[in-house]
Amino acid sequence: MPRYRAALPATLRIVPLDALTVIYHRASGITHVVDAPVPEILAALSETLSLDGLLAKLARDYDLLDADPIALAARLDELAAAGLVERL
Repeated sequence: MPRYRAALPATLRIVPLDALTVIYHRASGITHVVDAPVPEILAALSETLSLDGLLAKLARDYDLLDADPIALAARLDELAAAGLVERL
């Protein structure tokens, strides 16, 4: 099972703007405008976690009642493609 971690903090500039968050990815030069749960996922992935470990941490930290592993896996794939998350 793959494990995931957020890109190194030195490679990201994260700025909350009201309900949205702007993330500048220094390595690619791309700015991403994201909404929840992306900032929460990146914060949780300050440590390396499996999909199940990440889902459990998000459910615990944010009282998720409808935690969906398929939706989270799809979001992690998107974040990995954008360079914001590393798949190990």
